[in-house]
Amino acid sequence: MKRSFLNLLGALALLSAVTSCNSKDSVDHAKDVNEAKVESAAATTDLGNAEKKGMEYDAEFLAKAASGGLLEVAMGKEVLQRAVTPEAKEFARKMVSDHEKSNTELKALAAKKNVTIPATMADEQSSIYKDVLEKKGVQLDQEYVKEMIKDHKDDVKEFTDAAAQATDPEIKAFATKNVPVLQMHLDMVTKIQPTVDARK
Repeated sequence: MKRSFLNLLGALALLSAVTSCNSKDSVDHAKDVNEAKVESAAATTDLGNAEKKGMEYDAEFLAKAASGGLLEVAMGKEVLQRAVTPEAKEFARKMVSDHEKSNTELKALAAKKNVTIPATMADEQSSIYKDVLEKKGVQLDQEYVKEMIKDHKDDVKEFTDAAAQATDPEIKAFATKNVPVLQMHLDMVTKIQPTVDARK
């Protein structure tokens, strides 16, 4: 009886998380859905507190990484069309190519692990996207490079943390595999910044 009541609570929490989507940031919504899934699993399998926290951490990492990957590809495609410096164009091309590949891998991994990830960018990424694409000409290139440096510093930290702290071996492996790629992106964009910033 207790088990079925807990199952009902888990189902209600999941329903509540799903129906609150309209007013929430896409990553926050995914987090709510994933937490409800963990609670439901805990009700049927007697997960310990540490296991629950580990599952929630892994799911949140994937959700944030998915939103970041959507930004890299969407903005990269736009910058590729609008940029005036060859350096910004080449970097945008690299972002689209590399992040489309990792986004596909992340999506498959999330599906395998029954983790909900956002289908649209979170508010933070949407704001960056709009800010960069409001610019014109060389100012767009400069803003893009500046934001990509900041973004990739954050990405390297988040993926490095997940490589150490993720509890699921496959999620840990995904994070570990992508750290050097993201570091290479950061090194690449940092290297081109002085050249792009010198353009008038």
